Formats: sequence, structure tokens, C-alpha cells
Amino acid sequence: MTDIQTGEHPVVVGVDGSESALHAARWAAREAARRKTSLRMVHVCHLFPVRHPKQIVLPADYRLAVLDQGRHWLTEAEQAVHHVTPNLAGTADLRAGITAELLIEESRAAQLVVLGSRGLGGFRSLLVGSVAIALSAHSHCPVVVVRGGAADQQVHEDGPVVVGVDGTEISDEAVAFAFEAAAARGAPLVAVHVWSDAEIAAAWAALPAGVDRNYLQAREEQVLTERIAPWCAKFPDIAVREVVVRDRPVHALLRHVAGAALVVVGSRGRGALTGLGLGSVGQGILHHAECPVAVARTGRT
Repeated sequence: MTDIQTGEHPVVVGVDGSESALHAARWAAREAARRKTSLRMVHVCHLFPVRHPKQIVLPADYRLAVLDQGRHWLTEAEQAVHHVTPNLAGTADLRAGITAELLIEESRAAQLVVLGSRGLGGFRSLLVGSVAIALSAHSHCPVVVVRGGAADQQVHEDGPVVVGVDGTEISDEAVAFAFEAAAARGAPLVAVHVWSDAEIAAAWAALPAGVDRNYLQAREEQVLTERIAPWCAKFPDIAVREVVVRDRPVHALLRHVAGAALVVVGSRGRGALTGLGLGSVGQGILHHAECPVAVARTGRT
């Protein structure tokens, strides 16, 4: 790749030598090409402190070996990216420190940060690694977590973009991101609005017997239509399917992501405390969606 940047803010991807990270790098390269910007690949070396008696001197090549391994992984990622986007501009950078902290710092100047779902040493029972969770909660720009790792794994580039809409300002950020992503891909968009979560469902018994659920359904359909109307007007060529269901939010979204190119969620949902970086719906989708998951975040400072 070259050092020429074609956009003010690049797409940043974390590289750690895992198959998951290589898969994320390929996805990030395609996304950077769609956005007509550059790709910045970053590997963070965590040089663990080693305790030893003062009489023992560690070999001078300990640090060099760790850095060389990082350079090797960056080279692998560059080669993987070259196969899918041979003319993409970008950079590769080796940094030392704490991975999550440095990638959050990188996010200040990025359009998007992309990560694999699990890094090296990740437990198979943990579907999303700690770095991905930290970035999704604290990044200064949107974050995409890409599941999978095999180079020949099917990528549903032609699938729809799915977005969860709950009527909050945070959800508006997700809607904006989803429409822009669908427009860049020439893909249809599925807007999913859930009007009854578990707490409301538990309260149905206390409501009057004469409650008209059809009326409530129609009212929520109107809420969704009005919420996405400005974006439908801005992107009239996008085919939009509106889905309004009484269900649990995570369950409802997961029912519609099979074959999707991307699912988009807000960084916090209804009732989420401001101090919590990522809501329960976002975490649920991150852990269980098979397609790439975008957490729409703003706040670059």
C-alpha cells in the first residue's frame, strides 16, 4: 500500500495476527474503498514487564523479537488487503502500549474503527473479545466488529443493511449510519422497531382487558415511519422495509440479520445510563449476530 491518504479521516483496523483480524482487515479494505478513503492498519505490541533478579540481564532481543512479530503480522495483513483492494492507499503502523487504549486514541481521527471478533488467545466460548467490547463502548467514532476468520468465508456483500430503531437520539445515529452504509453499497435497508421489551411484556396482565393491540401496533408503525422519514427522503433510491414487532429487541433483530451485509445498533438504548458506554441490546447483537455489527458512535473531540 502507499502512504497517500485520499480522505481526511481513514478507516482504522486493528491487526493482531489472528485469522479474525485478517478477516476484519479485508472487510475494512473494502469499506475504505467504498468510502473513497485510506486504510490505516495498526498493531499494538504489549510489552509485558518481566520480573527477574537484578543479577540476571534479559537478552537485548526480547523487545526486538516482539516488535518483529508485530511487523510480520502487519505484513500479512497488507498482503491480505492487497488481494481484495490492490490499489487502496493506506499505512501500517506498529505501536507499543495497551491495545484498547491506543485504538480508542486512534478513533479520534478515524471515520471508522474495524476489529475482528476475537484476537489471539481468545477463548472460543467468548464470542467477542475484550478489545472489541471496549472500543464499542468508548470509541470516538463508529466501530464495526467483524465475525469470522476463514479467508474463503462467505461474505454477504449484497445483503441488506439492518438497523434497530427505538425512537431515541442514539438510535437516530444508528439510522443515519445505516442509510449511508446502504447507499454506499446500493443495498436495501431493513428498519426494525420493537415496541415491547421484557419489562413491558411482564406488565400486560395489569393492563385493562379492553386494550386494542392492533391500535398499539399501528401507532408504533407510525412512530417508525416518522422516525426514518427524513432519511427516506434524503436517500429515495434505497428500498426500505419497515418491520414493527412486539418482541425482545435482541431476539427481533437477530431474526432479520441472516444474510445481512451489516447490522447497525446505537451505542445506548432506551433507559441506558449515560455513564454506560454500550447498552444491553448492543452487547447482545455483538455477541450473537453472524454478520458484521456496527455500533454507531459519535463524539470525536
